[in-house]
Amino acid sequence: MVYYKRGGARVGAGRSPLSEEERKKGFKVYFPQAVYEDILKYGEGNSFSEKVYGLISSEMEKRKLMQNEKVKFIDLFAGMGGLRLGFEQAFNKFGLKTECVLTSEIKPHAVNALKENFPQHNFVGDITKVQNDEIPDFDFLLAGFPCQAFSSAGKGHGFLDTRGTLFFEIERILQSKRPYGFILENVEGLVTHDRENKHDPIGRTLKTIVTSLESLNYTVCWKIMDSKDFGVPQSRKRIYIVGSLNEHESITLDNFKQSKTVLSDILEEGLPTLDTPFTNSLFKHYSPHQLYGKSIKDKRGGKNNIHSWDLEIKGPVTVEQKELLNALLKERRKKHWADKIGITWMDGMPLTIEQIETFFPHKNLLELLDDLVAKGYLAYEHPKEQVKIPVIDNQYKIERIPDITKPKGYNIVSGKLSFEFSRILDPRDIAPTLVAMDVSTLGVIDNSGIRQLTLREGLRLFGYPETYTLKFLDNNPKKMQLGFDLLGNTVTVPVIFNIAERLCSSYIKTNNKEQFSLSS
Repeated sequence: MVYYKRGGARVGAGRSPLSEEERKKGFKVYFPQAVYEDILKYGEGNSFSEKVYGLISSEMEKRKLMQNEKVKFIDLFAGMGGLRLGFEQAFNKFGLKTECVLTSEIKPHAVNALKENFPQHNFVGDITKVQNDEIPDFDFLLAGFPCQAFSSAGKGHGFLDTRGTLFFEIERILQSKRPYGFILENVEGLVTHDRENKHDPIGRTLKTIVTSLESLNYTVCWKIMDSKDFGVPQSRKRIYIVGSLNEHESITLDNFKQSKTVLSDILEEGLPTLDTPFTNSLFKHYSPHQLYGKSIKDKRGGKNNIHSWDLEIKGPVTVEQKELLNALLKERRKKHWADKIGITWMDGMPLTIEQIETFFPHKNLLELLDDLVAKGYLAYEHPKEQVKIPVIDNQYKIERIPDITKPKGYNIVSGKLSFEFSRILDPRDIAPTLVAMDVSTLGVIDNSGIRQLTLREGLRLFGYPETYTLKFLDNNPKKMQLGFDLLGNTVTVPVIFNIAERLCSSYIKTNNKEQFSLSS
């Protein structure tokens, strides 16, 4: 055995020897002046080395504590799990482990997607049937609560719709479990839903939601944000409501770093294209490049819109009939016709032959109109009036039903979902807001043909990672439609990631303050 009479570097120093692990290591480190001054100010110890050592040790202990702890969350109305993905990505970036302690979803194909992509340790269906004491303690609540009740794509009945009342399940759970924070997502229509006056910036529904959350002592902020600013080629405006128990500091949703992409960044090439009477008719009248950005619907006009009569897909149309259809398309939207008909204005009202004669006089007008009805370009129908339908407790919802006391008129038949494609995407641009009803009718020009958007491309339009899979729905058109339904209702992952980063930063600051108070 070799015996040293010293513990340091000099031989014969007279101290007991130190093992390699016990010896202090020396490194030369250069600090900016500002950091140097902070070390002197906040470090503890007599020497500069002691101050640096103390600060590093303190921070390392905190990070070890944070890494050993798991941030627990629940995912309500989980859909495909987009909220969860963005949340976990952000917290993992900060070195925090996460654990989903409860997931709630009722759609069977959404449940299958969740099970395919996430480990589910505590999966429940209908959250209304889960009692508070059955929910494990957690730190964060995530919820993209059902949006159809507030959406323009739905009927907009809000809290009168049973889906709208599901917000109060969120309130119930927050009140009982008191987590640190939450992220809620919904359609932008929630902001103005149920306004007392049409010029009010927000409606009573959002006021009720924010007031409810603040009454639970959460610091709450909300903002409408657009996915196109977060590196995905889709315009998708949604309201995000964020809250925390940090009473000293609100989570700001302003000044995020913007990132832009276009569709060509995410579209695939060389895939099979469709060969149908409809697509053949498209290419008979337009070249592939001429179709970029075109909408295909009979409810609107404009230079970027293709109508069924432009393609003559329901039968031949004369030049005069095309002029008649284009004139009727615009005229039927004018508000003065509602007064003459005797109904509340709606966007597209049937007009009688006498009314049509005022802007399209023609000696054979009846013959032209009846021929277009026979071919399916026009409908001969009663106008629809708004009616109040009782729901509960003297509350009503508004719907349109035909008013058979009013004379029939001529109206455009086809909406945007009447054809194989409702819009052809422009690879040089971004996609419109994808909604469940029409994701499957978005067309992609691929070489010299046209095809449907793929599920993988759809996932990219929401910022999902390439590892996320919907392959179990990729086998046939019916199953693919279920995948498109999921996509039309999901969240944009990068938006959630950016929001969750700020929520995580707040959480860490609060957590560190608690540790400081414990150590003092």
